[in-house]
Amino acid sequence: MNPNCRIGKVTLKQPANVIRLDVDTYIDVPASRVLAEALDANLDGVVIVGYLNGREYLASSYADGDDCLWLLERARHRLMRVTDEINAA
Repeated sequence: MNPNCRIGKVTLKQPANVIRLDVDTYIDVPASRVLAEALDANLDGVVIVGYLNGREYLASSYADGDDCLWLLERARHRLMRVTDEINAA
């Protein structure tokens, strides 16, 4: 992660003594961290789903709603598979 990544009005600064572990967690992480990592990933396109003041927020770099929905459904399928694998263990 870029230690000084700017997202909108938020500037993230990672202290030098903090080590980021790449592990799965059951703890929510700040949206700003997820967005910063997505920026560093140089993605081809994105669909962002979240909440803003208790209301759904949706933004996409894809102009075609079909592409947006396809990506959301693929992500849903993957999440369901992962959940099934965790429950089966």
